Amino acid sequence: MKHPTSPCSFRPVRPVWWATLLMAGALSCGQAPAAPQGWITNQGDHSVSVVDLASHAVTATIPVAKSPAGVVAVPRAGTVCVTAPDANALTVIDMKTGQALATLPAGQGAVGLDASPDGRRVYVADWFGQQLLGFDTASHRQVLRVPLGKAPAGVAVGSDGATVWVAERDDNHVAAVDVASATVRSRFPVGEHPFALLFDGPRQRLYVLNVYSDDVSVLDVRDPATPRLLGRVGVGKAPYGAALAAAGSRLYVTNQRDDTVTVIDPDTLQVLQTLTGFGYPEGVASKGDRVWVVNWMDENLIELEATTGRRLREVGLGRNPRGFGAFVGDPAAP
Repeated sequence: MKHPTSPCSFRPVRPVWWATLLMAGALSCGQAPAAPQGWITNQGDHSVSVVDLASHAVTATIPVAKSPAGVVAVPRAGTVCVTAPDANALTVIDMKTGQALATLPAGQGAVGLDASPDGRRVYVADWFGQQLLGFDTASHRQVLRVPLGKAPAGVAVGSDGATVWVAERDDNHVAAVDVASATVRSRFPVGEHPFALLFDGPRQRLYVLNVYSDDVSVLDVRDPATPRLLGRVGVGKAPYGAALAAAGSRLYVTNQRDDTVTVIDPDTLQVLQTLTGFGYPEGVASKGDRVWVVNWMDENLIELEATTGRRLREVGLGRNPRGFGAFVGDPAAP
């Protein structure tokens, strides 16, 4: 059964015995993993699958808090951060050992998250608490709290780290949070029910995925106080995740409810391709000439060639994987 967009709606139908979750391969006892790595949240069995994207193998399965959804790899901090809406928690994982370093309280429904460019902070959207929370990645302490509008979901940090963008889903707005003052600097109306956000540093743009109007709002955010709408691009039903690929020449958008992926030219804002054959695609990430799509229903990770969209291979994951966020990273990255 396909689940609605609410971050806390899905409940697993079978238990997981933690003793069967194996720490294996490249993440065994202090051994550094090969790069690049994919860190995929499995909502249905409360775990993270670690995928060696070079060998296309799951090297470890890490237990985390209940029903994880959001994820961001933070190579500069050497950690991966995972949100669990049902547990109101943020789990911090050591990239080198695969061990959970901390499980932190994170409001009333932690969903989207993103890291600052320097890796010193992680920002988490609290859906039911209607707030943005900031955590120091070294001390694991909460250092920021900013009240927001209804159902904050996706998070994207600007290239200078001074502005954090948050999708206020049920208000149909995107909020620009000024980190220094801990206030909302501006709000901008977008499509219906914005969920995921993606920041495009070179173009100084924000891509906003609107799950009810089935489109992407493209904002010029060079001045966070006065965002400007550049256009809206129609995609498939319920766009959920986005990633730039092929040196920024392709924008990949997953469409949950018609099992497709839309490929957009970010310069012209024209749709180049609609790729089919996915199983409720959710998370998407890229590195180099590859794109990886997480499929919630098919419980796998599909690798694509970034320029052509050609399907290359797939890797089995845990139960009902989501991978909502920037899930590719390795501890050797600067």
